[in-house]
Amino acid sequence: TYTEGISRITTEDVNYAGELGYRIKHLGVTRKTDKGIELRVHPTLIPEKRLIANVDGVMNAVLVQGDAVGPTLYYGAGAGAEPTASAVVADIIDTVRTIDAPLHHKVPLLGFQDNAMRETPILSIDNVETAYYLRMEAADKPGVLAEVSDTFAKNSISIEAVLQKEPASGESSVHLIMLTQKCVESNINQAIKAVEALSSVMGDVVRIRMEHLD
Repeated sequence: TYTEGISRITTEDVNYAGELGYRIKHLGVTRKTDKGIELRVHPTLIPEKRLIANVDGVMNAVLVQGDAVGPTLYYGAGAGAEPTASAVVADIIDTVRTIDAPLHHKVPLLGFQDNAMRETPILSIDNVETAYYLRMEAADKPGVLAEVSDTFAKNSISIEAVLQKEPASGESSVHLIMLTQKCVESNINQAIKAVEALSSVMGDVVRIRMEHLD
């Protein structure tokens, strides 16, 4: 399972995401694909119109995408004495109920009988396909945006939106924010290395994954 915290998220990223119509949430994502199962935890840009993007404070939510029912959202308190105690007691009750229950009355721990389970590979984060928010500091001069865009194109990365901020007074560099279309993580890694090697780009490129939850 890939995990990433929020220590690299800045106020600037939160504000830029808001300008583009997104919010940043720390998500745990699991998704079944033809290649295997995605299991990852990381900061994520979500469209602000989505219900899960508006879960704040001690509240938690789980969004489940069903084949027929579509998206369903389960929402409730995820912190505090009483919510925690309720979850612990529920787990104890579930465990005790299975001790003496007949086999045909037992609920499997994962919701599936053992004979219905099968081995499924867990995808490496390098093989996950998603969209990305990218922020970089670039020289404020003609041709830089074209140079950066061309570098991404050479690495099979398509740009969906661009936000370029005005330079601060007396500064010779600007923040350049790009949203990509879906691409494989290994490709975006190569593209970011190539962009960071450009003389017109200063420092590291900030990368945050995106989920549109369509």
